[in-house]
Amino acid sequence: MQQQFRNTSRDAVIFVLGAIAALSLAILSNTATGQAAPSTQNSSGDWKQVEDAMGRPGQMMEDVIKFGMPRKDLHVTLNGVAIKPGLALGSWIAFKKAENGAMVMGDVVLTEEEVEPVMRKLQEGGVEIAAVHNHLIGESPRVMYMHVASHGDAVKMAKAIHDAVALTKTPGPDAGGPAATSPEALGIDQKKIEDLLGHPGKVNGGVLQITVPRAETITDNGMAVPPSMGVGSALNFQPTGNGKAAITGDFVLAGKEVNPVMKALRENGIEITALHSHMLTEEPRLFFMHFWANDDAMKLAKGLRAAVDLTNSKK
Repeated sequence: MQQQFRNTSRDAVIFVLGAIAALSLAILSNTATGQAAPSTQNSSGDWKQVEDAMGRPGQMMEDVIKFGMPRKDLHVTLNGVAIKPGLALGSWIAFKKAENGAMVMGDVVLTEEEVEPVMRKLQEGGVEIAAVHNHLIGESPRVMYMHVASHGDAVKMAKAIHDAVALTKTPGPDAGGPAATSPEALGIDQKKIEDLLGHPGKVNGGVLQITVPRAETITDNGMAVPPSMGVGSALNFQPTGNGKAAITGDFVLAGKEVNPVMKALRENGIEITALHSHMLTEEPRLFFMHFWANDDAMKLAKGLRAAVDLTNSKK
């Protein structure tokens, strides 16, 4: 009896070891042929129809797919600075799945002549517009920004946005552009700026971009809106030589924060260029403050940090 039990146990062990070996072999085989094991995370494959409707690939940011559409066709200058797309000319659209379809938010960079036809096409396609306004002052040529905030069928909204953008001279996804600049070639100290502001950044086409999320949860129609959908303060640095940088972006603010932040920025030599809303039904109510300066990068980073410290932002 004991002998029989030992034989049965031995056979069971052999079976388990064999199964493990077979599984390991399958994983190694997949790796060798370039096949990845299935992922439980959201992937752009879940948004294939939306990507097809947009006519360009998107980038996954947790449960949000974001489409960047930089206006590389525009040659905009402000106070002698040639503005790069990553500083203030980056159209973007972001989708997040909702209970009955999807939520879409974004910001489309337009020339003055493009505003009316784009607005008409978006509304014809059922995409709601939340704001139309400036972000800068004194730029040439004049640039306007159209914010969308809508809910509905993701593919239909993507098609409407695609058709609206097609009325502009926005380059397609295959258009060439400048290669990403390494931190060493920026001419400003990326690490020191990130340390000063307390948040990491990324270099996009020669521009250092830092996002500072708010600490509270932002909702729109009862749905949580993540920072990647435009509710995080955007602080952008474009090097202009000799350790200087042009900065712009926007602070996302509660009403009680508006004047203290405005005062802090102005005391640090940073101009306020716009104050307005980007959304219609958000909770809590938010205001977006745009700014501009071109000065010593570290000095400006300290000024921005003084303003960030007056907001309810994540540490």
